[in-house]
Amino acid sequence: MFYKTKVKDHIRVPPSLFGIDLDQAIIKEVKKKFGGYISKELGMVIECSSVDNIGEGIIIPGDGASYYETTFTLIIFKPEMQETLWGKVKDIAEFGAFMTIGPIDGMIHISQSMNDFVSFSKDKVLLGKDTKRTLKVGDNCRAKIIAISYKDILNPKIGLMMRQQGLGKEEWTDIPKEAKESKKAK
Repeated sequence: MFYKTKVKDHIRVPPSLFGIDLDQAIIKEVKKKFGGYISKELGMVIECSSVDNIGEGIIIPGDGASYYETTFTLIIFKPEMQETLWGKVKDIAEFGAFMTIGPIDGMIHISQSMNDFVSFSKDKVLLGKDTKRTLKVGDNCRAKIIAISYKDILNPKIGLMMRQQGLGKEEWTDIPKEAKESKKAK
């Protein structure tokens, strides 16, 4: 899920930025400090959308930079257990499929791709034995988050499943056409 969240932090503005507008210098340093930041509590920082308040600056002896207590708004992506998301299949391997959901990829194990015996073909397609359903790169799908791991904070892992009713490739779902069209409009 995407969120806007307010954060309060001390932002260091180096002397090299003293010549530009303070708001621009703060935004530049916030983006530098939080761009690509990932944590279990906050999620994944996408962008700094605004700087809301800049306090009075202080200079710490020996540093030369100014520090400003700043309140700013970040746009973050924080995946949540049991959340259902639309995504696009990015790659298919023998053990499952990788799907792009927002700014990260999730993995769908082959056993979680559909309610059927699933086989992998050399042209990167997952094929259901009885249903004849296929899953290939580029397919739009709806999946549910079943696992989130921040063990490697720089590379969080998201486990997905598409076996329940209403999940899977767009053609497999029984979602009303209006809901699908509103998803495409976004």
